[in-house]
Amino acid sequence: MAAMAAAKSDVWFVYVARCADRTLYTGIARDVATRIAQHDAGKGARYTRGRGPLVVCAVRRCKSKTEALRLEIAVKKLPREEKEVLHDARRFRALARKLESERTQPKARARSKMKA
Repeated sequence: MAAMAAAKSDVWFVYVARCADRTLYTGIARDVATRIAQHDAGKGARYTRGRGPLVVCAVRRCKSKTEALRLEIAVKKLPREEKEVLHDARRFRALARKLESERTQPKARARSKMKA
């Protein structure tokens, strides 16, 4: 039972929320509903203060905080048009997989060079 609790506590989410002024905000949280409530109460990120209420457009589950932070940064670098399509779970998943493969590819190249 303790192992399940420990595993669940490692789960993080990346979310994209639409503010009342139609801008998009990307963040990470362990509990997205609670975090959105904090934003709406004016106790979240400075950017979202006065821009509520927020509506969650997309959510992606991550295995760790590190993975969530990497994905959050990747989403924030996207142009608005590409963020808009992340509500489609397949596209959000594809972005996460692409990011993960880019992160692991240099290791594979380094190994192949060592063998040569």
